[in-house]
Amino acid sequence: MGADNQQERLIKIGWIVGFVDGEGCFSAGIVRQDDRPGRKGYRLHHQIFHEFAVTQGAKSLSVLEDIRDYFKIGKIYLNKRYDNHKEHLYRYVVRKREDLPQCDNPIF
Repeated sequence: MGADNQQERLIKIGWIVGFVDGEGCFSAGIVRQDDRPGRKGYRLHHQIFHEFAVTQGAKSLSVLEDIRDYFKIGKIYLNKRYDNHKEHLYRYVVRKREDLPQCDNPIF
């Protein structure tokens, strides 16, 4: 990778980190999962739930698309609003455990 490409990549990474710092979150929790027909394997009847998400209004959807395209993982979901706000929200979400970056990833 040339010096120019390296510089552009660092600028993009810096922008994404700053944006996510202000607009994103990582959360983890525990969800109760009782045995159901055709679904077993939760010995303790609980499952760990984890999610990385960034939320934006409809007019900034392209920002979420840029982040998704950069990481090449995750999905964007529409969260329709029916209150007094003027636009719907969109959430870029990564939930698959294998998609979440490892600690040695240079982005984080």
